[in-house]
Amino acid sequence: MKAIQRSKAQLFLFICSLAGVGIAIYLTSVHYENVPLVCSDNGLVNCARVLSSPYSVVPGTSIPITVPGLAWSLLSAALAWIALAQFGWALVGMLTVLYLVYVEIVRLHTICAWCTAMHVLILLMFLVTIVQLQMQRTDLALELESEDEEPVITTPSHSK
Repeated sequence: MKAIQRSKAQLFLFICSLAGVGIAIYLTSVHYENVPLVCSDNGLVNCARVLSSPYSVVPGTSIPITVPGLAWSLLSAALAWIALAQFGWALVGMLTVLYLVYVEIVRLHTICAWCTAMHVLILLMFLVTIVQLQMQRTDLALELESEDEEPVITTPSHSK
């Protein structure tokens, strides 16, 4: 049963990674190919404002921030079956998300729906990796506990 739960979690991580790849490819194509941006362009949700801000590129370059996002998603998909590595990678993603949400809310006073979708995916992946690690820790504790128990040797009683 635990193996099925683990494989479902790993499949979920993989699917979330692929969704992230899709979002990153779309937003990168919006940047380079002038693909129409399907998102609100006024009010609190204003993708165009976020994606055209100085924070939308890797500092010191003209590379859109979606390119590292694409790389993050691809590596995340590759790590979906390696729990500890996936947790570390999801933690890096979560720290990046916290910074980007800060930029959107505090600096730009607007959010991007596509960016938020990516942030939610990363949050979900981070939470799933925490649960996976907790399950592994519990499994290990149970294994160690069963190894510590000494086998009881019983001898058949001979009654007459």
